[in-house]
Amino acid sequence: MINAIVLAAGESKRMGMPKALLQFGGTTFLEQIVSVLQQSEVDGITVVLGAEAARIRASVDLSDVDLVVNEDYREGQLSSLVAGLRSLPSQTEAILLCLVDNPLSSRETVAGIVRAFRETGKPIVIPVSEGRRGHPALFAREMFDELLHAPADEGARYVVQLHQDQVYEVDIPDPAILARIDTPEDYLSHFGMAPRIIER
Repeated sequence: MINAIVLAAGESKRMGMPKALLQFGGTTFLEQIVSVLQQSEVDGITVVLGAEAARIRASVDLSDVDLVVNEDYREGQLSSLVAGLRSLPSQTEAILLCLVDNPLSSRETVAGIVRAFRETGKPIVIPVSEGRRGHPALFAREMFDELLHAPADEGARYVVQLHQDQVYEVDIPDPAILARIDTPEDYLSHFGMAPRIIER
């Protein structure tokens, strides 16, 4: 089975408000990502929360996903990935690593990544658009141990750099895979308005 891990535990310091709750049309970033994944080829979804976990849980319906709260979120993104990995079912053969500040990926993108993994057997699959690598990225089980023990300041990038010969780049004709909405300026650029959050 392929399990998506959505990292939404950060403090969102540069944005100034929880990125998981940022408005995406009539929904939130986190709900948008989960919705796309639920309609895709992944077999399970794990959402990792940390900062503002209670606030996010109160506003986002996470009843259909596996929820992990990373109490060590201040240690950085890798700590959240580790928390997600350690919660996975034993039969998980690969993860699709999704970031909450990249809510624009589509079902077609996920399908392309999963198909590339199935067809090539490569342990790392990364989408590429316009010659640039984007997100989400797929890591097979054989990479899990190295992800668990990667340097905290490098995380998954370290594993990718260590295994460049085992990376398969799948061409995705959608520049949305390159979008990282990390600051108010990024949000304004993509949505044409100042960032706002949805709380229920």
